[in-house]
Amino acid sequence: MRGNVLLVYATMSGNTEAMADLIEKGLKEAGASVDRYEAMDIEADLLNDYSHIILGAYTWGDGDLPDDFIDLYEEMDEVDFTGKCVAVFGSGDTSYEHFCGAVDLIEEKVKELGGHMTLPSVKIELNPEGDEEEELITFGKQFVQNLQQEVG
Repeated sequence: MRGNVLLVYATMSGNTEAMADLIEKGLKEAGASVDRYEAMDIEADLLNDYSHIILGAYTWGDGDLPDDFIDLYEEMDEVDFTGKCVAVFGSGDTSYEHFCGAVDLIEEKVKELGGHMTLPSVKIELNPEGDEEEELITFGKQFVQNLQQEVG
């Protein structure tokens, strides 16, 4: 049996992985079970098995998806997101014109495919620290609380 939340992310320097760690902590503290994967290790059809999905990616270059998320992103066109509750997170660098552009691309794709954005996306400058760590834990907890409200 699969966990009730799928957490998928792409990381290179470890920033987005650190974000995923904190979100997963919040999810688990709120009572969710979590299946966690790096984006390059899965096929998009895995997304069909979940109705609660959190996707994360760092932004590469001038607002682009990282290479290790592109295949999943393109394959997402074959997934029916109707009725799926989704949230997106990512890390970026404000020295670029499009801060966390990958987060925006993923969010737009999910909406186009019929997904419901359960929470506003979280964008963090580089590595999460201080208040941002608590924000990410809360993001995980809030995702679960929103799911419970939608079900109940």
